[in-house]
Amino acid sequence: MVVAVGFLVLGSWFLVLGSWFFQFGNTQRIYLMTIRRFEDLECWQLARELTRQVYRVSGRGQIRRASGSAMHNSAEGFDAGSNAEFARFLRIAQRSCTEVKSELYVALDQNYISEAEFHELYALTSRVHKTIGGFIRYLVSAAKPTISKSRESPPPASNQERRTKNQKT
Repeated sequence: MVVAVGFLVLGSWFLVLGSWFFQFGNTQRIYLMTIRRFEDLECWQLARELTRQVYRVSGRGQIRRASGSAMHNSAEGFDAGSNAEFARFLRIAQRSCTEVKSELYVALDQNYISEAEFHELYALTSRVHKTIGGFIRYLVSAAKPTISKSRESPPPASNQERRTKNQKT
């Protein structure tokens, strides 16, 4: 499956099409790449890093399951079959990120993690959430049909042009 993607994340435009392409301007960079496997998804890569970091600082518990859920739902949605279904899985992944944020407060309050670890993980979780949100916005907008004004034929200029081929001139 090849996915064409274009979205804005944290001030950078990402267009995912064929191969890498960099356009250097004032502050914009355009990235072109092919997504052939779920491992190519930036949101999955970030969610994987979040899961790795959560496992590093926490024992067992719901925070591990929630971070893994963000990663797993991004992967599962990749094979969903439609943009709408993919976006549904990504919304679940976003909610899992919100759950991780809530669980981070529990871990901090119980002194399972330090304040520095809390802020580091909270920032990473926010980044994952925003990246997934950008991808969802792309998928939803790509699913909507657009009507191009340039494809519409202009109205005939005179009565002569309105005649069909069966009509005699």
